[in-house]
Amino acid sequence: MRLKIINNQDGITLPLVLVFGTIAMIIMGGIVSWAMINLRAAQQAVKREAAFQIAESGSEYYRWHLAHAPTDYQDGTAGPGPYVHQFYNKAGGLVGSFSLAITPPLIGSSIVTVRSTGKTISDFHGSRVIETKMAKPSLAKFAVVANDNMRFGEGTIVQGPISSNKGIHFDGIAYNLVTSALTQYYDNDSDIKSNEFGVYTHHGSYDPVPPASVPNRPDVFVAGRQFPVPAVDFTGLTADLAQMKTDAVANGFYRAGSGAMGYNLILKTNDTFDLYQVTVLKASPSSNCTNAGNYQAGWGTWSVNTQTLLGNYPFPGNGIIFLEDNVFVEGQINTARVTIAAAAFPDDPATRKSITINNNLRYTNDDGRDVISLIAQNNINVGLYSQNILTIDAALVAETGRAGRYYYANGSSYCGSDAIKSTLTLNGMIASSLRYGFAYVGGTGYQIRNINYDEHLLYSPPPSFPQTSDQYTILSWQEVR
Repeated sequence: MRLKIINNQDGITLPLVLVFGTIAMIIMGGIVSWAMINLRAAQQAVKREAAFQIAESGSEYYRWHLAHAPTDYQDGTAGPGPYVHQFYNKAGGLVGSFSLAITPPLIGSSIVTVRSTGKTISDFHGSRVIETKMAKPSLAKFAVVANDNMRFGEGTIVQGPISSNKGIHFDGIAYNLVTSALTQYYDNDSDIKSNEFGVYTHHGSYDPVPPASVPNRPDVFVAGRQFPVPAVDFTGLTADLAQMKTDAVANGFYRAGSGAMGYNLILKTNDTFDLYQVTVLKASPSSNCTNAGNYQAGWGTWSVNTQTLLGNYPFPGNGIIFLEDNVFVEGQINTARVTIAAAAFPDDPATRKSITINNNLRYTNDDGRDVISLIAQNNINVGLYSQNILTIDAALVAETGRAGRYYYANGSSYCGSDAIKSTLTLNGMIASSLRYGFAYVGGTGYQIRNINYDEHLLYSPPPSFPQTSDQYTILSWQEVR
């Protein structure tokens, strides 16, 4: 018996068509939805990019505005913000707007914060926000800057940028760029007795002399060296000090001459300081401990012997302490911003005042909340009887003199064991009109000198810190939304 198989394909085709048709419609629907989503995303991205460009234009506009009105933080309105500007394309069509919120500088600072919010008219609820910090450049952008020839001996380690308006002989280790305003110069300290490069070294092996090619010396100049570069203006510092005196009298702390040997300030972590009248300085340990060769003006031990307490005072509102006498300073601060200036007016080279640090001057916080600057009309000193291991957290400025230590002749029959010290660590910066130095050939002074640049000084310099330009530059830029 044979079976008969009936192949009825007509009844199967229709369900298959329906199934695959449905699948195709689902896939097509998904593709269309995906395409619509991507189209909307692309349109939104275009709008967001336009809003970003508008916000950036707002920041650039206010930088331009400050170039023409450096002290106007109200967008020419003399009223509170935010300040809204319409934004047009080159054809004159309205594209959107930017709104500016401007935070003026703190007293004594030049940092302006501009928050620019950009929007397009086609997406009014969508916006991009850019925050820009602008400031006038100050001397605080260097670890060491000088208006004279400089020599950094063996044992000197510098972490930040170094610059001089003259030449630099560097035999330590520099972890940042070292620059000079000179292409070449004659260095009296050099035994080559011919011109050297604007920045040169004799560490390990001598650099060749000009016009030879400048060798790569990463063992000394880790980040390199560059010369010539534009000189740094030191001439405006006198005007800066005069303005500090005016500000201290108006809203700071001011004292005329002490009537004795100067003032001693001991800074405290409770935002106050003890002020002493220095009545007697320590004597030299022997009659042979004198100004060798009489070649250093103002030589002395620069160390306090006896003093009288005048009072305890709060840090002033504008952070400026101005004293018309020589000043000694030590202590520690906690979340404070202080500038201590020593100067006498009218300016006379015979009566210029100095600042001396013999004991630790410290921050509690190293994140930028604590800032100290010491600005001396003459020298920044470290005296004979200073700490063996001395730490200074501060920006140091010697307007017409030098930052350093006097030459205290080595040997027990001269200046004794205090002539030689172990380690000096500076966390901050140095600006010195004359040649800086805390050690001398022959061993006297600090055997190890660590100069660590405080990068927070660049973004937030001390109150009324000297500037190097009247033009605002961008310190930081970020999108915050």
